[in-house]
Amino acid sequence: MAQHSTIHRTTIEQRPTMTQDTCPPVASNHPLVSIGLPVYNGQKYLRVAIDSVLAQSFEDFELIISDNGSTDATQEICQSYADRDRRIRYIRQPQNRGAGFNYNFVFHEARGQYFKWLAHDDYFAPDNLKASVEALNANPALVLAYTHHIDVDENGSEIRTVCRTKGQGDKISDRLWDLMEGRYTCEEVFGLIRRSVLGRTPLIADYTDSDRTLLGEIALYGKFAEVRQPLFYHRIHAESSVRQNPVFRQRAVWFNPKLRGRLILSAWRQFFQMLRAILTAPMAIGDRVSCYWQALRWFKWRWRWMFKELFWELWDYARH
Repeated sequence: MAQHSTIHRTTIEQRPTMTQDTCPPVASNHPLVSIGLPVYNGQKYLRVAIDSVLAQSFEDFELIISDNGSTDATQEICQSYADRDRRIRYIRQPQNRGAGFNYNFVFHEARGQYFKWLAHDDYFAPDNLKASVEALNANPALVLAYTHHIDVDENGSEIRTVCRTKGQGDKISDRLWDLMEGRYTCEEVFGLIRRSVLGRTPLIADYTDSDRTLLGEIALYGKFAEVRQPLFYHRIHAESSVRQNPVFRQRAVWFNPKLRGRLILSAWRQFFQMLRAILTAPMAIGDRVSCYWQALRWFKWRWRWMFKELFWELWDYARH
């Protein structure tokens, strides 16, 4: 598997540099795919992420970059790409309003039938979009297509290849449990999603692990498609949000700076959002009852952590 990362980096680095004599790609007002790239101070890895999008074999896309008021060279990097490729829309926010706002902002700007997030420190293999679009086009009942992924370090060296099957059960309640159980990381949230389905959810909420809740809610609307190729590169490094914010309360503030000093209760909010999603998603009564049973199962599994979280947050809040 070590060849995948090498091939991808070579493809990006050898992509021809656009000159004034080169016609830029034609931008469509109605692209099939919208890619949202939220970024804050991402100069170290940003070029690799953008280059991986522009190197895609599937070209009917728009790339929406939202800069959360970066203070490094992010603005100059993004503007230089937007100036030479009409498929890129670069928007700079006046200040850092948190990752949750930025992730949701790029979705609201999207015009495509399909939508996909890309973190500034991750990147795609050249056939990522092509394989994902083909999977969703082949079956209108599928709501999200994800590929296997490769974890890489800060230099792009491969750590491991991750292959797993998620969200493909025939029963809605089985899919809900499959996505809500906490024994997997949530890279599937970077899959290709039907915008019509994603728009019916609250998107990324401002509490830790809300991406898992979002995946569970999407699964209420249909099955996921598994593309059995490692076409997504997830970077693990010391400056990532998870490493910089190892405590749930810290990470929630990364999602929304206004939460600093407030009660957050991520696990409780996750539970109640799950209940709301089950109530509002279209399904038969029997399926709804089964989903609520799974929610109670989730509560039974997590109750010790939830009450521990409640105690420590109340204690911390009272002290400050």
